[in-house]
Amino acid sequence: MSGSGGKLAGYDFWNGTLKKARLVVAPMVDQSELAWRLLSRRYGAELCYTPMLHASVFIREKNYRKDGLASCEEDRPLIVQFCANDPDIFLKAALLAEPHCDAIDLNLGCPQSIAKRGHYGAFLQDDWELLHKMVHTCHTKLRVPITCKMRIFDDIKKTVRYAQMLELAGCQLLTVHGRTKEQKGRLTGIASWEHIKAIKENVKIPVFANGNIQYLSDIERCLKETGVDGVMTAEGNLHNPALFKDLSPPAWEMAEQYLELVDKYPCPLSYVRGHLFKLLQHILSVHIDFREALGKAKSVDVMSEIVRSIKERCQIDVEKSESNPDAFQTGLPLPYWLCQPYVRPTPEETEKKQLEREGLKRPLELSSNGDSEQLSRNKMKKKVRFPNKQFDGKKGRSYEPCANCPNPKGTRCLFNLCKACCRKKTYREMVDCPPHNLLPKTKRERRLQYEMNEQKGKVTPDETVVKSNDRILTKTENELEYGMTLPTDGESERNDSMEDENRKEIENEQKEIALLSLEASHKTADVT
Repeated sequence: MSGSGGKLAGYDFWNGTLKKARLVVAPMVDQSELAWRLLSRRYGAELCYTPMLHASVFIREKNYRKDGLASCEEDRPLIVQFCANDPDIFLKAALLAEPHCDAIDLNLGCPQSIAKRGHYGAFLQDDWELLHKMVHTCHTKLRVPITCKMRIFDDIKKTVRYAQMLELAGCQLLTVHGRTKEQKGRLTGIASWEHIKAIKENVKIPVFANGNIQYLSDIERCLKETGVDGVMTAEGNLHNPALFKDLSPPAWEMAEQYLELVDKYPCPLSYVRGHLFKLLQHILSVHIDFREALGKAKSVDVMSEIVRSIKERCQIDVEKSESNPDAFQTGLPLPYWLCQPYVRPTPEETEKKQLEREGLKRPLELSSNGDSEQLSRNKMKKKVRFPNKQFDGKKGRSYEPCANCPNPKGTRCLFNLCKACCRKKTYREMVDCPPHNLLPKTKRERRLQYEMNEQKGKVTPDETVVKSNDRILTKTENELEYGMTLPTDGESERNDSMEDENRKEIENEQKEIALLSLEASHKTADVT
């Protein structure tokens, strides 16, 4: 069927534009960038989403827009996802993005606290009127379809009505994450495929399932049990981008391939670091010395060197395991160096471990200076990394104020002033302050001396003289007397303009003082 404006809609859109995509990489903040999408497509991903983009920032900032839309010919089909809570802003952002993608997705599934503060994501799921308006507006005014990614309610019937409302508003494809907005972090738990199945049976548009996907067998089981048209994965893909091919390659191989793509399609270093920590998570729990090195790495080249070192060390363990398979029992389904999912503990297990940690937690320690102030373990760790930073609630390094204003004084100033006040004083009283490099007295004397020598014809060619406006400086004398070198031409011009401004300011002050003195004399004359 066709939607508004003759564009493909529903199953026509899924069959045609999306080429019946069943294996889908989820939109992930700071994680589903171009390099990662291309790596995922290399291993079987049939549809990818951009990271979630903030609609208002997307409209306002050109660089943010450019980074968010980064793509290439191989990166299709592609859906751009936005978070928004205003129909007009959402539409403006979507209009800017539609030439670069195959559909626009509205994020209704983000459960994080920042989404709660910004009133978007899963925290819009109770405002059906607003959501209907946002989806319907884009459905009628965009040239590409509008899709949605949602979370469920506890009640299945309410969840189904919610999905039907989005379909009625114009949503052409619905991704259902089978968890409520409260299921996050340590309370994540298991996604409900029962809710997803109920939605699939009660809507007429394609439905993707999201949740509980760790292996290819999970995808096949989800398709069979829920009847959905495709399956989306996030964490499973982050730990093993070859999941869709039913492969578990060495983690360093995936890391090397990803870093090669990053060289070709650069992205922020924080994205790269996050991906490497996910890919190498099980390796870093065995060879823990690489964890700190990876956390401190300041470039992709350094990270590549770390991955090479990890590869060399792990290959030694691989050789040992061939002769002794039981040598590396880590409690994982596969050897630790292979890509495999991270299994989240259940909420009950998480709570139990939390209680155990509370019982083992050491008491707060005294700070190193022996006073009564106590620092937490976290602050003690930070103090090791930043020894000069204050963590005891006291103010940091104190500065002596300028004698004339609240600003810090120059540490070596002859008059205990900040540079601005010192400049005024030196030019007003015609004195020098070498620490601030303010030398009006010396420069005036040298200018006069040069003019006298010039009149007598005594300027020798051995002297290196620098002319700057009406001032003439002898370089050799300046270096001998103050141990300073003369500024370059550009610095001289800047210094000259600053000194001209100061001279004008001082002249204005002198004029004001003269006027005040004149007024005072007139008043005295009137009184007498």
